[in-house]
Amino acid sequence: MRMTRTKVAAAAAGLALLTAGCGNAGSDESETRDVEAVEDAQFEEGTRMAELNEAGEITIGVKYDQPGIGFQGAGDDTPVGFDPEIGKIIAANLGIDPENITWTETISDNREPFLQEGEVDLVIASYSITDERREVVGQAGPYYVTGQQLLVPSDSDIDDVADVEGEEVCSVTGSTSLDNARAEGAQPRGFDTYSECVDQVLDGTVSAMTTDGAILLGYAAEQPDALKVVGEPFSEERYGIGYSPEYPEMCQFLNDTLEASYEDGSWEEAFDITLGQSGDDAPEPPALDECA
Repeated sequence: MRMTRTKVAAAAAGLALLTAGCGNAGSDESETRDVEAVEDAQFEEGTRMAELNEAGEITIGVKYDQPGIGFQGAGDDTPVGFDPEIGKIIAANLGIDPENITWTETISDNREPFLQEGEVDLVIASYSITDERREVVGQAGPYYVTGQQLLVPSDSDIDDVADVEGEEVCSVTGSTSLDNARAEGAQPRGFDTYSECVDQVLDGTVSAMTTDGAILLGYAAEQPDALKVVGEPFSEERYGIGYSPEYPEMCQFLNDTLEASYEDGSWEEAFDITLGQSGDDAPEPPALDECA
């Protein structure tokens, strides 16, 4: 049995902004916010939500190398970005305070294994929803929709995806971006992390990096004299929240919590202090997929 939308909405409405600092997305001074856990969150006995609530802690997998999305710099205690902010909203509605969230670095290639093996409770890591992934793990959402673009050196002649036909283009192993680049005629190269890929672009080893535009804007913002984002989006990436298929009841809880965050403004606030730091206005929240 799911937590009712009314209960989730009331719970989300109780989220209080405690701290916020100023800075650029992706740096160790990025804005962040703390939320208070819902004290009277109630769930049906035996559900995964009840188990997490009783434990009072949760482990969430996020990226550590995507400015604006999920980033943890050297010396930082916790990651910052839109995905960690969404994680705090979810945890608060489970009755879990931010300090009781264990953040685990999750790269593109280990998101499914981490969920299948119980290394994490949730994956909120620029995790595009696909039919193939939904065959092995649960994915709720989407909570954000973006599109694939190109990151190139600032003096590059590449203006659009048509210009990378036959060129080497990098992204991370295990991402949908590599398949999309191959379909456009590029020669894809995979790396373990996005930061490795950015380095390859900067030193001229590859012609371009490709992934979601939101991620690329974060890197370009860090080095505006060296990098630029080009081209119209040539894919649609729908970010979802991954959970273990052993707990299908999590889907409706996650969707209800996201819907409540749309309505009470906490989703927009999370965007504004992370991805919004690049100058983009918060878009309309996406429609949520129905749970099976």
